[in-house]
Amino acid sequence: MSTSALPVYFTAPELAALIHLALDEDLGTGDVTTAATIPPDTKASASFLAKESGTIAGLHVAKEVFHTLDDALEVFWSKADVDAVIKGEVFGTVVGSAHAILSGERLALNIMQRMSGIATATHHMVHAASPFGSRILDTRKTAPGLRLLDKWAVKLGGGENHRIGLFDMILIKDNHIAAAGSIEQAIYAAQQFRTANNPNLEIEVETRTLDEVSRALATGGIDRLLLDNMVVVDGDEINTSMLESAVELVGGRYATEASGNVTLKTVPAIAATGVDFISSGALTHSVKALDISLKIALSL
Repeated sequence: MSTSALPVYFTAPELAALIHLALDEDLGTGDVTTAATIPPDTKASASFLAKESGTIAGLHVAKEVFHTLDDALEVFWSKADVDAVIKGEVFGTVVGSAHAILSGERLALNIMQRMSGIATATHHMVHAASPFGSRILDTRKTAPGLRLLDKWAVKLGGGENHRIGLFDMILIKDNHIAAAGSIEQAIYAAQQFRTANNPNLEIEVETRTLDEVSRALATGGIDRLLLDNMVVVDGDEINTSMLESAVELVGGRYATEASGNVTLKTVPAIAATGVDFISSGALTHSVKALDISLKIALSL
């Protein structure tokens, strides 16, 4: 099967540069263990094994890792990115130079395990929110240098990407409001900046109280309201009354996004308030890697 194409925000040269940086970090002056123990002309076949069930992601990147080391390596997948794998399932093989396979093994697995963990967590959260129509978003709480891989994994898991960085959306948060002097002044300044620099920039405003929601609505000229920390969790109790009031107050005039205390447990209750988006930093900053192994089964 073919693997997924790169997302629009991630170019082939950017992926190649990331792989080269990671390989340089790992290999340094060379893989001394492989050089010491394996004759350089040894050929091998190795299999990828899912040691737990989940949503697979990172196949395209893993293949590029191996081809960066040796473009003669043959990589075969029985799955595609976004497919489900079950524990014990073999879903791919790599055949060719044993030196290249062993040198690329760890990086390929690190990327696949992290991306698959993110995709799996996203898939579960999307499924929990889907009965209510809310859409799951990522955040900028990603591993430094790996943001595009992290966000790609969210997309592969069925989620949607929030802004990629500080450059592609105006998101006015509490510290911006404090520095600007008021929520009104921050919004007016953002509108002026957008008019002067890029009319396609969306403006989102973070609000933490119903009063702030009212003030943002009265000011207007925005695209989305971020309803932050309006969900209170106390043991098994999930109180969404403030968030529900905020969504009702907005009344569909602008898109709404809930953040704070977002977990797989709380997502159904948050989505039931009618909020349009739910953003979760935990998808990328607290990812649990999916357990995947690569085993050489045959020396050719």
